[in-house]
Amino acid sequence: MRMNQDERRFDFHGLGLALKQAREEKGWTQAYVAELVGKTDRTIMNIENKGQHPSFNLFFKLVTLFDISVDQFFYTEGQRGENSCRKHIDVLLSSMNEKELVVMEATAEGLKKARETEVQE
Repeated sequence: MRMNQDERRFDFHGLGLALKQAREEKGWTQAYVAELVGKTDRTIMNIENKGQHPSFNLFFKLVTLFDISVDQFFYTEGQRGENSCRKHIDVLLSSMNEKELVVMEATAEGLKKARETEVQE
């Protein structure tokens, strides 16, 4: 008896980009991350730059090491629910430094004011 298999192929380019950003924010090299997770720096480079599929163990080590939310990599927009965009934005905001957050805050305030102006017209 064969169980139903999910034939979807996951694109890990987004994960690679998220890992690279998190690693660079910490000031870590690929070699250092590789040492932490017991892999080669070439493996880390391939995950970051080519979207190479990591093993489950390596995937788990990397996302927990950098505190990266994985919903965005597994679920489509419809499967994640209405708040998926907010969750994704929250993940992005969590990875930003104070200067970047100030820019994002000003951008959000500007959008809010623009919307209010449109409503009044």
